[in-house]
Amino acid sequence: MLETLKNAWKVIDLRKKILFTLFIIVIFRIGSVIPVPFIDPIALGESMAESENIFFNYLSTLTGGGLQYGAIFAMGVTPYINSSIIMQLLTVAIPYYERLSKQDEEGRKIIAKHTRFATVILGLIQGIAFYIYLNNNNMLSVESDGMKWFAGFVVVLTLTAGSALVMWLGEQIDAKGIGNGISILLFAGIISRAPDAGAALISWWQAGEQVAAVAIVVVFLLVIAFIVWMSNAERRLAIQYPKRVVGRKIYGGQNTHLPIKVNMSGVMPIIFASSILMIPTMILSFWNKPDRPLYKILTLFSTQGVFYAVLYFAMIIAFAYFYVTIQYDPDKMADDLKKNGGGSIPGIRSGQPTADFIRKVLSRVTLIGALCLSVIAVGPILFALFSPAFQNISVGGTSVLIIVGVALEIVNNLEGQLLARNSNYKGFLD
Repeated sequence: MLETLKNAWKVIDLRKKILFTLFIIVIFRIGSVIPVPFIDPIALGESMAESENIFFNYLSTLTGGGLQYGAIFAMGVTPYINSSIIMQLLTVAIPYYERLSKQDEEGRKIIAKHTRFATVILGLIQGIAFYIYLNNNNMLSVESDGMKWFAGFVVVLTLTAGSALVMWLGEQIDAKGIGNGISILLFAGIISRAPDAGAALISWWQAGEQVAAVAIVVVFLLVIAFIVWMSNAERRLAIQYPKRVVGRKIYGGQNTHLPIKVNMSGVMPIIFASSILMIPTMILSFWNKPDRPLYKILTLFSTQGVFYAVLYFAMIIAFAYFYVTIQYDPDKMADDLKKNGGGSIPGIRSGQPTADFIRKVLSRVTLIGALCLSVIAVGPILFALFSPAFQNISVGGTSVLIIVGVALEIVNNLEGQLLARNSNYKGFLD
C-alpha cells in the first residue's frame, strides 16, 4: 500500500489529484468545527458527552464530531447517502427511473440531478429535526421567542446549505480527485475520531483494564486483516475461448477466468442498513412520549438491543443482494462472453445456461460476502450486550469496515491509474 502511494506521488497528474483530494478533506474538516450561529456548542458538547444515546454517538462519528460541535457540516454525508438509497430503490420500483438507469450518460445525469434535489430536501428535514432537539433542550444562545424564530431559520438554512456543500465537495473529488468523494469524506470523518479512541484505550490502561485494552487492539488488528482478505477474495470462473483459423494464423484457444469478488458490494450494504435503522432511533431521540404505544415500538430499535442486531444482520444481507442485482446482469455477462471471441464456461452451454450458471454463482458468493459483512458489523453490538462496559464500541465494526473498505478502494484506484500509465508497474496485490 505504501509502495503504491509512493509510486503514485511520482506521477505529476496523480500527485495533483492526491493534493486536491487532501485540500477538499481539509475544507471538510474545517467546516466540521465551525459552529452554526445561535447554537451553544458548549452546552451541546456537554450534553452529547454525557448522553448514552448511541444514535448521536454514531452520527458524531460519521461527521467527525461535526454534530457534537453544532457545526455547519453537522449533517455530514448522511443526507446524500440516504438520497442515494432512495434513488437506487426507485430504479427498481419505478419504470421511469429503471429506464434512466439503463441509458447512457444522459440518463445517469438525470438521476444524479434528482439525487441532488433529494439531498437538499433530506438535509432540510434533518436540519429542522436537529433544531427541534436544540430548542427542546435549551441549547440555543437566544432566549426570547421572537429571536428563536429567526434563530431557527438561520440554523435550518445553514445546516441545509452545509449538507449541499458537503455533497458538492464529494462531487469535486469524483471529478478531480482520487476515489469516490462521498466515501472519502465519510472516511475522513471517522478517522478524525482516532485520537479519541486512543485516549479511551489509554484511560482503560491507566484504570487497570490492561487486558481489555490489549484485547481490543488485537481484535481490531484481526478484524482489519479479515476485512482485507475478504475484500480481495474472489471466485474465479474458468473461461475457454475456441481456436479460430484466419488465413495462416490461429487465434483464440486461451484459457482465462472471470473473477467474481466475494465482497462485490463493499461497505454499501452496511451504510444503507445503518442509515435506515437509525431513523427510528432519531425519532425516539426527539419524541419523548413513554406512555405512547408507538414509543414502545420504537424502543425495540435501540442499537443496544437484540432486535436491532438481528434486523441489522438481515438488512445487510438483503442490501448486499440488492446492490449486486442492480450492478451485475448475468444475461449481459453471458452475452458479452459469447460476443467476445465465443468464450464459454467449460461444461456449460453458451447463452441462457451460462447466464443461469453465473446467476447461481453470484447468489452463492454474495451470500458468503454478506454473511462476513454482517458478522463484522453485528459482532461488536452482541459483544456490548454481554459486556455493558463496551457499549461505546457497538458501532466499531461499522467504522472499521468503512475505514478499511475506503482505504482499499483508494489504493485500488491508484493501482488502476498507475497500470494505465505504465504497463510494467506491478501492484502490491501481485
